[in-house]
Amino acid sequence: MIQEAAKFATKAHEGMLRKGGKMPYIYHPMEVALLVSRMTKDEEVIAAAYLHDVLEDTAVTAQELRQMFGERVLSLVQAETEDKSLTWEERKAHTIQHLGNASYEVKILTLADKLSNMRATARDYLCMGDALWARFNEKRKDCHRWYAKGILDGLRDMEEYPEYQEYKDLYQFVFGA
Repeated sequence: MIQEAAKFATKAHEGMLRKGGKMPYIYHPMEVALLVSRMTKDEEVIAAAYLHDVLEDTAVTAQELRQMFGERVLSLVQAETEDKSLTWEERKAHTIQHLGNASYEVKILTLADKLSNMRATARDYLCMGDALWARFNEKRKDCHRWYAKGILDGLRDMEEYPEYQEYKDLYQFVFGA
């Protein structure tokens, strides 16, 4: 299942690049899957890590995911999928609120996804400083700080994982708080 999810995600994200760079987008789901595989051996959760952005960012439908990977994988992917009809702030507030009653598996996915994003942010921050915020739809650093802190607080029950500690350290590096 994991290999099928990797192939499916690679095809779905074909030609896409990471925001503000030239790195193929698939590197992000690959990193998320690797991080998840360090926290669980559950194949459906690892498969969902590869697929976590396909509903949000590609033409893949929920029906296709259900047919290929089953109801549980679909449910995990949907838990990580933002509603793009909402504003940036509404989407991020929903994610933070959702963590309050999210399952352990969803929290693992969220931690891996947000750590991957925070690693990229920290690398870019090291090179660009505060100029990096201009590449985002929401261009204000304080908005990104609010969201990253909400994730940190919402995942506090995952603090025994080294991935949580790394997220926390990178948060402090980027935002200084």
